Amino acid sequence: MFSENLLQLLEVKLNLKQVQISNVLKMSKEGATIPFIARYRKDVTGHLDEVDVQNIVDSHQNLELVSKRKIFIIEQIRDQNSLTDQLQNKLQTCWDLKELEDIYLPFKPRKETKADKAIKAGLEPLAKIIMSQKDRNPEFTAKKYLSSQVKSVEEALEGARLIIAQWINERQYARNKMRYLFSRRGRISVKVVKGKEDDKYKDYFKIDEVANRVKGYRFLAIQRGVQEGVLKMSITPERSEALETLESIFIKNEGQSADQIRIAVKDAYQRLLKPSLEKEVVNSMKQSADEQAIKMFAENLKQLLLQAPIGKLRVLAIDPGFKSGCKVVCLSELGELLHNETIFPHPPQRKSSEAMAKISRLVETYKIEAIAIGNGTAGRETENLIKKVRFRTDLQVFVVNEAGASIYSASKVGREEFPTSDVTVRGAVSIGRRLMDPLAELVKIDPKSIGVGQYQHDVDQKLLKQELDKVVEHCVNKVGVDLNTASKYLLKYVSGIGETQANNIIEYRNKNGAFRTREELANVSRVGEKSYEQSVGFLRIRNGVNPLDNTGIHPESYPMVQDVCERINVPLPKLIGDKQLINKFDFGPLSVKWGRATTNLIQQELLKPGFDIRKKAKVFQFDSGVSMIESLKVGMELPGLVSNITSFGAFVDIGVKQDGLIHLSNLSNRYVSDPLEVVKLNQELRVKVIEVDVARKRIGLSLKDV
Repeated sequence: MFSENLLQLLEVKLNLKQVQISNVLKMSKEGATIPFIARYRKDVTGHLDEVDVQNIVDSHQNLELVSKRKIFIIEQIRDQNSLTDQLQNKLQTCWDLKELEDIYLPFKPRKETKADKAIKAGLEPLAKIIMSQKDRNPEFTAKKYLSSQVKSVEEALEGARLIIAQWINERQYARNKMRYLFSRRGRISVKVVKGKEDDKYKDYFKIDEVANRVKGYRFLAIQRGVQEGVLKMSITPERSEALETLESIFIKNEGQSADQIRIAVKDAYQRLLKPSLEKEVVNSMKQSADEQAIKMFAENLKQLLLQAPIGKLRVLAIDPGFKSGCKVVCLSELGELLHNETIFPHPPQRKSSEAMAKISRLVETYKIEAIAIGNGTAGRETENLIKKVRFRTDLQVFVVNEAGASIYSASKVGREEFPTSDVTVRGAVSIGRRLMDPLAELVKIDPKSIGVGQYQHDVDQKLLKQELDKVVEHCVNKVGVDLNTASKYLLKYVSGIGETQANNIIEYRNKNGAFRTREELANVSRVGEKSYEQSVGFLRIRNGVNPLDNTGIHPESYPMVQDVCERINVPLPKLIGDKQLINKFDFGPLSVKWGRATTNLIQQELLKPGFDIRKKAKVFQFDSGVSMIESLKVGMELPGLVSNITSFGAFVDIGVKQDGLIHLSNLSNRYVSDPLEVVKLNQELRVKVIEVDVARKRIGLSLKDV
């Protein structure tokens, strides 16, 4: 089914068994999703996790692309009647795309070059004679090739050199040697364009260093400066070293022929090899920088989506503001908008007493159980106001990161959900809902707009979207989705469910009421057999007919659970959650029939039905005496929350509107190469203030000696 050659290559590359690779690819081809394979087919894959499964699928796709390119190249060369058995074998055994293109280069269709014109003028034999380096007097030999097209010895020699330069450029061995030189010894030179001095890029006005030591985030910043016309950049090895390398390949004997080749080498390097390989190394560095930035962004997004929810509680949410007031909304435990209004406790109106009375009344009227306050403008002031209100019951007051709430409020999604509400109401609703269930709310917002990551607008946008979609899909399926309350925006990320099926599920639910069993999902339009199989295990039905429908146990394994109940003569409701019964039962014999991984999963799910892998949200307290950057002093130690992680450090919210930066060098007393080794998103920290620049709104923080 799959090429034995490709399977062998993947076996070596991924350090996995061919049977594992083959099984994953077979299931993927049949329509199985990555989450489904990783969770419900461990017995078939040999216990591979989601990362391994994804690597197999991605690596196979990449090799297939190379394979398709190889077939195209072979056909192109065959059409030119230039395909020899030796060349075909060389192409078929090559799996490096760059080397493949090098082999194809001499046969690749192109515009007529100066060398091609020289060949037409009959100078190729002269070029071969010079390249052989057996002719001691190429000038004398060149006289034989004069014609109506070639009128002088110098013209003949120049034409021969052009042909030789083209040969040098197309020689695979030479290109590989130069490629190595550019990638290993190339130096990046960056200078500011005269008259374009922009302080934003002043750290990059003069750079001269080994290119492969430049961090990815610095390269992306340089690239942005180049695109904006502020900087100019080149990446090349020392010219003398490059020429010496080429000369050592092509010059074997000194003499007049060698002198001609030396001139051709300089021309080949400057005109052909250098531009081509410099572009190649720039593209390679860009790709590497993109991958680093996207990986960091993906990890941030994963941590953000999996942050702790407060669950199904009634929430009062506030989107703070000064002049325009604070928008207040009351939400039901299902996130439904019950009420909205505006209060004006801050300057210039200063109606704080009236605002406090309104908040107290709303809490009583709508039986509010928690309060969410956006962390933007007037956030700390609003938090302090709410803490002065005397409520009849204890209420938890949360400060919520509101990044992206304004994007949601003006989006198509926001308009669809609240067509009669204005953008300020939608923004407040988003703040409240992301406290209740961050995952369910944040999937509605473009990940690039939720305040995490670095240089997300500079990286490959197609690759970024692919990776972020994978992260969202991973998180949604890892947590599981309530079939009766999930929005269509959440449902579409469930394994096997697309946008069409998500819409149809909502329509079915609106028409028929809540799903009572997972089996009902099969009645939804466009949810076919495969879609049902792939999705149903990740969907939950709370308080349904079958208690197993609120677990991660796939319906295909329900007979096994029933078998367990019959063996110990216990009804299903009594078995679920009974630690003593479940741990006492010997699942070993069943594992022979069902597989050890499947029985382990079932055992875990029976122990914790409806379990949410996320922790419960808890209130975080900023320092009450610090609310603005002007209040900060070097040496202060403050509580903070990690708000973003980049390759060069971590940003921390310390409650002063402007996040502070813990540079990589200040994350620990030991050497740290990756901030993720030390910190996580939303992690609570105690940090020391080491720098305050009020004018530039920059705060330097440290974890050292805290």
